[in-house]
Amino acid sequence: MGGAQNPFLIAQQQVRNAVVALGESEELYDLLKAPAHFVEVQIPVRMDDGTLRVFTGYRSQHLTTLGPAKGGIRFHPAVTADEVKALSMWMTFKTSVVGLPYGGGKGGVIVDPRRLSRGELERLARGYVREIWPFIGPDKDIPAPDVNTNPQIMAWMVDEYEKIVGHSCPAVFTGKPLALGGSLGRNEATGRGTVIAIREAMDYLGLPLKGARVAIQGFGNAGQFAGLLLEEHGAVVVAVSDSRGGILCPSGASVADLIAYKQATGSVVGYPGSRETDQFGVLTADCDILVPAALENQIDAEVARQVRARVVAEAANGPTTPEGDHVLAQRNVFVIPDILANAGGVTVSYFEWVQNRNQLYWTEEEVNARLEQKMVESFRQVVATAERHGADSRTAAYMYAIHRIAEGLRVRGLLQSPARHLRRIAAGQ
Repeated sequence: MGGAQNPFLIAQQQVRNAVVALGESEELYDLLKAPAHFVEVQIPVRMDDGTLRVFTGYRSQHLTTLGPAKGGIRFHPAVTADEVKALSMWMTFKTSVVGLPYGGGKGGVIVDPRRLSRGELERLARGYVREIWPFIGPDKDIPAPDVNTNPQIMAWMVDEYEKIVGHSCPAVFTGKPLALGGSLGRNEATGRGTVIAIREAMDYLGLPLKGARVAIQGFGNAGQFAGLLLEEHGAVVVAVSDSRGGILCPSGASVADLIAYKQATGSVVGYPGSRETDQFGVLTADCDILVPAALENQIDAEVARQVRARVVAEAANGPTTPEGDHVLAQRNVFVIPDILANAGGVTVSYFEWVQNRNQLYWTEEEVNARLEQKMVESFRQVVATAERHGADSRTAAYMYAIHRIAEGLRVRGLLQSPARHLRRIAAGQ
């Protein structure tokens, strides 16, 4: 099952597929195939025992011609430069597909945060900001939480940034605690956006959401909130996994009870009445809706051949390999691609940034209503693109996003129109 493929190469292939399907030129691919800026930093941290450790961190800015870069910061031992580059590319297309005035950014630090004390974690977070602060800002690049980072880490980061620049600047980070200018509705936004997309997909396919059986791979923030909200719609969660393993609950499990059990024990494994399995068992569980909400490259061709879900909603970034995509398309499995399915988080981060800039804050009902509008409109635009071009949903999402980006690049004078490009080819230029 997955894990070995280079996500940067996968992202480039996805871009090329969409550029070709749109009939665009190689110039557009050249503009989008790699980050505009990439920085690698070394972060010295004094540990609790007095020793010094130096951690490697990255920040990638894929595209900034249409607005500041936007994207999270992850703390994980498997972070690589190519992973961060790919994630920044996916952020560009994610922000475009939901119509946000951003480009894509992403950051990461190679670290297992579970092995750090709270004090060590804070010193690492502040040290990362000290190294990258010249490259970020509310009009340059706006980081946010990602894997193994959270509102508290964002609070330390914004505090460090403000100490360096010497003035209040809450809009430089999103996903902050409410006390520092965070937005109501941000914590559950990724899961909520995923569920809105699932609801729209089930309606589009003529399938009932009430009573639908759901498997969730990855039971962190996005997976937990997706489970809770799907349960509110009458769906039944029958399989769940986290980093320690997975469980099957054929008769269904209470999501609130699963969350409480994980908080008490550190894992869903061992949940009363469940049968233990592995990640593969959750991905191929007997279900109607599969929500991969973990890491990249989980659904390869082997897994895709055994997926039993009718709908795959990618709450994680890049969970399906190109080979897995091909198999799912052949089997008529409807995929809600990551750049659409998990765009709720960056959408509400955008709302937070807008609120910070204007110092005018919205109610949770306003935030959720605006998110609903963005997700529904984007889903319908992607489906319309797929139908118009006879494309699968992932290619259609990239086509829709890249078309929006291409138009922006053209009016800036950075890209020729397709007609002019074709005339040049005909003339042998």
